[in-house]
Amino acid sequence: MNSQSPGTRKNADALRGASRLAVQATQGVMGLVEEMHCTIASGPSVLGRPLERPARLFTGWLYGTLQGVTRQVGMGLDAVLEQLTPWLGDSAPGPQREAVVSALNGVLGDALEEGGNPLAIPMSFRSSGRALGLSPDALREALPGAGGRLLVLVHGSSMNDLQWSRSGHDHGAALARDLGYTPVYLHYNSGLHISRNGQAFSELLEQLVASWPVPLESLTLVGHSMGGLVARSACLAAEAEGRGWRPWLRKLVCLGTPHQGSPLERGGSWVDVLLEVSPYSAPFARLGRIRGAGVTDLRFGNVLDEHWAGRERFGWAGDARRQLALPEGVECYAVAATTARVLAERLPGDGLVPVDSALGRHAQPELTLRFPEANQRIVLGANHLDLLNHPEVYATLRTWLTP
Repeated sequence: MNSQSPGTRKNADALRGASRLAVQATQGVMGLVEEMHCTIASGPSVLGRPLERPARLFTGWLYGTLQGVTRQVGMGLDAVLEQLTPWLGDSAPGPQREAVVSALNGVLGDALEEGGNPLAIPMSFRSSGRALGLSPDALREALPGAGGRLLVLVHGSSMNDLQWSRSGHDHGAALARDLGYTPVYLHYNSGLHISRNGQAFSELLEQLVASWPVPLESLTLVGHSMGGLVARSACLAAEAEGRGWRPWLRKLVCLGTPHQGSPLERGGSWVDVLLEVSPYSAPFARLGRIRGAGVTDLRFGNVLDEHWAGRERFGWAGDARRQLALPEGVECYAVAATTARVLAERLPGDGLVPVDSALGRHAQPELTLRFPEANQRIVLGANHLDLLNHPEVYATLRTWLTP
């Protein structure tokens, strides 16, 4: 009989997940070094790399032995951690651990999920950092003051629901206090493809709306950064499948969302291409390929499977998106931040997302998201994270979301 508490088991699984990740990272670096070693030892390519075969025989034996030792270490760590499980305690994970795990998921989330790593975040709705059961009784118990105006907040890449609280301010809590909304927070693995998260989000929303413990008046979605793309993707999935939650959606607010992509991810993809030009630098291209699928989706702002399916994630492929539109029958709003202190014709972005991208603007009309002028706001002297607690952002939200 297993007498370990759920908290104890969760902490043990997390430690095993971290140990497995460390072992995999060590093996990955060994593979990179092996490839470089072999490339250099094979001789110049202009002479046909005459020493390649003996070099591969030697490096294969040497690094194969090292990889085997690393695997054995990993197996040993798992065994030791299993023995230590009863002594790990069952205290609830703190915000620091949550932040680290969320960052790992943002960068490696698809690999964590594919490998069955316990550190992979399963999607859930949460309140005060605790997962919500999606039955009327469970929601009634967890949200005793639930009202008819449901507000769902969707965090950005490499972040989590607890990080909506910044410097003592939480948009969700403030809107609950001032306008009577009931906030619920989505927690998800941001390393997965945005369209996959959108599909899962839509399915969870179907359950949430169907089980809401009081008569529902309206549903509002607020997404920060990648969260706005996940919300748009969920709307597209719901429309394609005729989901029952979609007619309840009244408003969608995007804060610093890279609707037209992020130049930092596009820069990362160019690094991949340039590193592979030389056989000596090519092994280092693997380092750029640790980016999760969710991150590479940010290159252009992909929100559908067809935007990425069958395409090389790390090469330099063009924008596969065709016709884009905001969800019909929904009041859609966009907030962009700029580090500039005064308005100008050309403004820098917020450090991660350009102003035009956050406002849905694109040189091609068919890719432009047409937020009404009155539903756009540019916040001066603010960076990407300031959107979570900037007074002007909250004042704007309060105005837009007043019933």
